[in-house]
Amino acid sequence: MLRVYNTLTRTLEGFEPFEPGKVSMYVCGPTVYDFSHVGHARTYVAFDVAKRYLRLRGYDVVHVQNITDIDDKIINRARDEGRDWREIVDEYTSDYLDALNKLRVFVDMHPRVTEHISDIIEFVQKLIASGHAYVAPSGSVYFDVDTYDDYGRLSGRLDKKMWTQEEFA
Repeated sequence: MLRVYNTLTRTLEGFEPFEPGKVSMYVCGPTVYDFSHVGHARTYVAFDVAKRYLRLRGYDVVHVQNITDIDDKIINRARDEGRDWREIVDEYTSDYLDALNKLRVFVDMHPRVTEHISDIIEFVQKLIASGHAYVAPSGSVYFDVDTYDDYGRLSGRLDKKMWTQEEFA
């Protein structure tokens, strides 16, 4: 039986997909404002190895890795270089996809943040309406950690005295 480490419980547990025989993997991809580096490659390869192992074991695996194609880092890079942000995105997305190809990492889907802006806005509005998020004076929206009893459980930082002010600025 395949066993995986559960970081929440800090134990090895038997792997059981939600749907027998099928595994969905959502892997965080790059924010495309600079070239890929070995740290990125490590993530790509590690999850590709996991996917290949699961397929070898007979699972039907769907591997999704997002592309963050709008972000302050992208906007700042474009401003600093006097370029349109879309040019930055195109250049570094091409580099990312080229890196995957050279590493022989094959991803089934690459959703882009810009394709889901309306979904993101709707979700954030629901968080605000339910009291789980708030709009700061700057206009930024923050999650209200006091509304989630288990906040800090995964990191092992349940004591609010351990949280720094920067986490809530």
